[in-house]
Amino acid sequence: MISAIAIDDETPSLKIIEHFCAKTGYINPVKSFLKPNEALAWLENNPVDLMFLDIRMPSVSGIDFFKSLPIKPPVIFTTGYSEYAVEGFNLDAVDYLLKPFTYDRFLKATDKVKEYYDYVKAEKPAGQHLIIRADYSLYKVQFADIQYMESAGDYLKFHLNNGKTITARMTMKALMDKLPADKFARVHRSFVVPLSAITSIRDKNVHLGDLAIPIGLNYEEELMKQYGGKS
Repeated sequence: MISAIAIDDETPSLKIIEHFCAKTGYINPVKSFLKPNEALAWLENNPVDLMFLDIRMPSVSGIDFFKSLPIKPPVIFTTGYSEYAVEGFNLDAVDYLLKPFTYDRFLKATDKVKEYYDYVKAEKPAGQHLIIRADYSLYKVQFADIQYMESAGDYLKFHLNNGKTITARMTMKALMDKLPADKFARVHRSFVVPLSAITSIRDKNVHLGDLAIPIGLNYEEELMKQYGGKS
């Protein structure tokens, strides 16, 4: 079960979320709050898997409340005001529900969370793909479809062989924890490449066909071990 809390200054909205959560069969609505400060105090000792958060509240905006959290669970923003959608997107929210929302629309949002937790809580990561959360969606990316991955500040760019790029809020460390060491190598503080895509290593660069990616001094030795083991 996915544990969830809801924060909203309107009791009817909380009741709807509680009802919809229970209806899914996989979300446990453990607590609801009318006052964000009470939710903040509760969260200090009670981590949750998911948060439903109203954006426009009298005491504090849901945006500011979420930014203030030291540990940020996946969040689904709820509001009657569509102009806040961009801010929700910038915080890498799972989804954004515009009131009044139907159960079908609610289920579309929570299914993304379920798929995410089904993946991260499994004993082993899926053997041939990654699940990436970005742009209000979960993407299933096959290892074979990845050209290379690039760090960009607080984000990672997944460059795919079909020319598409997926940008997700993720650290390089979190990425490396998900990737099998026999398939991917970190060649630079900002780049990870599939070992199978390397066509040559020369002039302090990894070559993926016509594409050249620099090799960082701190990564050269480990790269040669990994690449040598593939030959």
